[in-house]
Amino acid sequence: MQHPAKNMRRPRPVLRTPCAKDGAEIWKLVRDCQPLDENSMYCNLLQCDHFAQTCVLAEQSGEVVGWISAYIMPNEPDTLFVWQVAVAEKARGLGLGSKMLQSIVDRPLCEDVTKLQTTITADNEASWALFGKFAKSQDCKLAIQPYYTQSKHFQDRHDTENLVTIRLTERAALAA
Repeated sequence: MQHPAKNMRRPRPVLRTPCAKDGAEIWKLVRDCQPLDENSMYCNLLQCDHFAQTCVLAEQSGEVVGWISAYIMPNEPDTLFVWQVAVAEKARGLGLGSKMLQSIVDRPLCEDVTKLQTTITADNEASWALFGKFAKSQDCKLAIQPYYTQSKHFQDRHDTENLVTIRLTERAALAA
């Protein structure tokens, strides 16, 4: 007979809006999620403070296991730009990335958002899978084009970032 504790499942991650005190824990999560580009701890603090309403944090048993930073484009108020997605190894395979994206899109601040954009390098399989799955859940397709190029923007120090656009078809139809 198995011990009852061994049959217990880990609690599901809880999604919430971040606050300034979360910045350091998010910085640690991103650092642990290689090959993500690290930002400074100060940057993560500002994201949690200034952009909290378009970011989401996932916690499991009090531990930060997921993070998405995003913002509404200043010159395109119908566009949510997703800056970074991080999911701890222990929380992968739960569909957490898609749930976090949907939780941001569903917020009142994003009611006028009709497209979601991000940039992804060609070799980032996890991001391609996440945004492909999210687009499919929205009954949309990915539009892809080179955006920040290796030679022109990164002085050959970083791979080209492809701009990925997901037009949220149902929202766009309602806005028209």
